[in-house]
This record gives sequence, C-alpha cells and structure tokens, in this order.
Amino acid sequence: MNKPHYSGNPELDGMLQQTNLTFDQLRAALRGIAADAARCILDLYAVASEVAVSQKSDASPVTEADHASHRLICQSLHALTPNIPTLSEESTLEQLIGRRDWPVCWMIDPLDGTREFIEGTGEFTINIALIIEAQAVLGLIAAPNRGYTDFGVPGWGARRYGLFDQDDGAALTTRPLDTTAPLVMSSSARHREERVQVMMNRLSPLATGTQRLDAGSALKFCDLVGGESDVYPRTSPCYEWDLAAGDALVRAAGGRVTTLEGAGIRYNQWDSLKAPKFIAAADAKVDYAPLVREQDV
Repeated sequence: MNKPHYSGNPELDGMLQQTNLTFDQLRAALRGIAADAARCILDLYAVASEVAVSQKSDASPVTEADHASHRLICQSLHALTPNIPTLSEESTLEQLIGRRDWPVCWMIDPLDGTREFIEGTGEFTINIALIIEAQAVLGLIAAPNRGYTDFGVPGWGARRYGLFDQDDGAALTTRPLDTTAPLVMSSSARHREERVQVMMNRLSPLATGTQRLDAGSALKFCDLVGGESDVYPRTSPCYEWDLAAGDALVRAAGGRVTTLEGAGIRYNQWDSLKAPKFIAAADAKVDYAPLVREQDV
C-alpha cells in the first residue's frame, strides 16, 4: 500500500507540502468533487430536452450542465486549494489573464462531451487534471453513466473507483500489445470514417489486423487504462482540457502519451489552448508515431 501522505510523484508531493493536505486527503476530496459534479450533470441529463443550449464563439455547443458543473468544481477546488488557480473550458477570458505565468493550476473540462449530453448517448465525462510546471501530474476522469472514477498519478499508479462509493477501488494497468490478436484502436463515431479506416490500415501490420472501439469524450482514455483498447491516436483538433487528465491517467497506468514527434505533452505554455496531435498508447514500448505520422492529414 502507498503511504497516505505521499504520492511518490515529486512534483505533486512538493505541491502538497505547500498545503495542509495529505495525498489521501486530496484524493478523497477530488473523488467527492467528481461525484458532486456527476450528480449535478445527471440531474440535468434526466431532463436534457429541457436544458437550454447555446453556442460559443467557436460554434461548439454549451449547456447549463456545462456551466453548473463548472461552478461547482471551481468553487470546490478553490475551497480545497485556495492558492491554485483553475483553468476551465468554461472560464472567461478575464479569469485567464496571466495564465501562462501560473506554475501550478487545475485544468478541467466540467462536461467533456457536450454533444453526447445533448444527443442522449450518455458518453460524457468530467475531467480534472493538475498541471505543475507545464506537466500533467494528476488526472481524474469521472464517467457518470458508467458509474466509475478513474484516478491516476504518474509514479503512484492508477485506480478505478465506484463514482458514488467509498470503495478502495481496483488497480489499473494498461495492457501489452498482443501481436497474435487484432489491435484495438480507440476512436469516436464523430471521426471521419475514411480517416479512421486509413489509420486502422496503417496500424494493422503491428498485430493480426485492427478493430475499432468507439467511445465519446475522454472515455477513450478510460478504455485504454481499463484494458479495452491498445491505442488512441488523435489527429483531429481538441483542447488541452480534453487531454490533460487522460494524459496523466494513461502514464500513471503504465502507458505513454506523446506528440506525433514523440515528445511529452506540455500545458498552458502558448497563446492558444489547442492541444497538439497526440498518441495515447497502452503499451509504452510500442512506437506508433511513424505509422500515425505517415497517414496524418
């Protein structure tokens, strides 16, 4: 068992020394925040047809569920760690002034999968990451309709907990690539069919063909750490808050997340918060980058 006061991650443990929190206290608090946000979202999901939908400046949809979860999580994180700013998908420009000077921040997507919420697929998540010196050192992804929370810290490990339970959870470890079976590639039903097929064709020589596993939002990271898939290549646009929690979670479970050039992901370093194209791999020993780069369009 890990010691309750330390995570084994130097950056996170250094941050905790500046607070009154132990690692176990932080972990329990974040699980509680995720559960509260999930209840809030599920209450609105039950009446989703009545929830107002508007458009943001980039034409993406936003609902009261996004805003309500944002308010709840930001208020709770501020109460928990008052000296750490929060960078959320729903933050205003005024709230993000000077963000690139923040050495530590929470990065959240209070409702990842707004379109899935609106369309009633249930494939949405709550993403919470802790960024220290541009690195994702903690990741939490709560899946309200799957009923679990995945939590990981590189150096400590990853666990899956019941979302509304007080259980000890179960360890999560990414699986090695089985070259005698089809490679399972995580994707989204929204991704262009021809683009996905080209990617599958490029990856199929690594095993006995390729299978596609569709999931919305950050559930693709959950499928990686849960042993359901082998790789999640992303060459279509997304934002840092879509990636950060999954990045930390996959690395904590033994996988690897890199840019197409093989570099680690850095956060909150540029004017834009768009994430780079990336590859999340269950088996850290497999270099998918050359094949993914070759078909990148």
